[in-house]
Amino acid sequence: MVAWDQARVQAFRKDLLAWYDKNKRDLPWRKSQDPYAIWVSEIMLQQTQVATVIPYYQRFMAALPTVADLAQAPEETLLNLWQGLGYYSRVRNMQAAAQQVMADFGGRMPDQVDSLLSLKGIGPYTAAAIASMAFGRVAPALDGNLFRIVARLFRLKDDIALPKSRKVFMEILDILIDPDRPGDFNQALMDLGACVMTPSNPRPDNHPLAAYDASYQVGDSDQYPVKSKKVKQTRHDLTAYFLVDSQGNWLLRRHGEAELLTGLWHFPMLEQSMVYEEVTAAELTEPLLYWLREEALVEGDSPLSSQVVSPALGQVKHVFSHRIWQVQLVGLRLDTSSSLQEGWCWVAPEAVGQLPLSTLQEKLMQVLVHEREAVR
Repeated sequence: MVAWDQARVQAFRKDLLAWYDKNKRDLPWRKSQDPYAIWVSEIMLQQTQVATVIPYYQRFMAALPTVADLAQAPEETLLNLWQGLGYYSRVRNMQAAAQQVMADFGGRMPDQVDSLLSLKGIGPYTAAAIASMAFGRVAPALDGNLFRIVARLFRLKDDIALPKSRKVFMEILDILIDPDRPGDFNQALMDLGACVMTPSNPRPDNHPLAAYDASYQVGDSDQYPVKSKKVKQTRHDLTAYFLVDSQGNWLLRRHGEAELLTGLWHFPMLEQSMVYEEVTAAELTEPLLYWLREEALVEGDSPLSSQVVSPALGQVKHVFSHRIWQVQLVGLRLDTSSSLQEGWCWVAPEAVGQLPLSTLQEKLMQVLVHEREAVR
């Protein structure tokens, strides 16, 4: 627990906020106390760096400036606006929450933490951030930055990977938070963690709160926070098929609800491992043709032929939080007279960019930029 008296707590608040007032980052979502704008920014900032988020945030807010706009936006619009940010469940949950706001709160964002927590996709951190920054509620917003700062300030050895540790850190922040400027207090700690007390710089020369930092004084800041190891990511080998018809159109598939990258369009992919330079044409095409007949073609027994153009166009690596995809791109010509099931389509190359695509698909298309001659 905090071993500081009230005078030290008040001095800490004063010094932290004085540093923040002088050094705070100029971020577009800080120009407004609109709870919707703060919500959008906080969801985007999950798993994504600030510099990356800024243009996405500005484009999103220009297209969907209110919670009502988000609630009624077509899914394709949402996915296009989110394209490249990844973790697409975030924006789908945002829309579901916006619809809750319209239905249950008269179109106005709730101003209490408990009510915000009732919205889909909003957890304790995001609820506290919105409540404190938009409505002045005294609610500490505990995220990775604040775990690190508090652990270093008090040399806490509680493992932050364990759910029970959250209570310890929240009890400390409940004492430290400034009741008069709770939103600024939360943002000040965020900036301190992002710019000064970073993971890679445990003993910064410009530490504005060194006098309060117990680990800094002892010289063991690099030992905090304590965090047990994550489960190792699993590797999966996939083949992505760049399929071109006689007109030069590309075959794309939209991932279904039970799959990763739901709702986004990709080259068809199968999980399989091969030595592509040594594989025979039959080994390369038979699994694909069987899959297409079963899943893609309206008339599964219609004529279907393929020709391998390049068995090894290139390889890309795509990392999720829990797995790694190693994807080999191969090129084939494909001819069929059958129409396609929903979720499959032939697309002219110049129109592909109009569809919601994942970062993985963009990586695969970059391979084609360098290997285009191989598939002509």
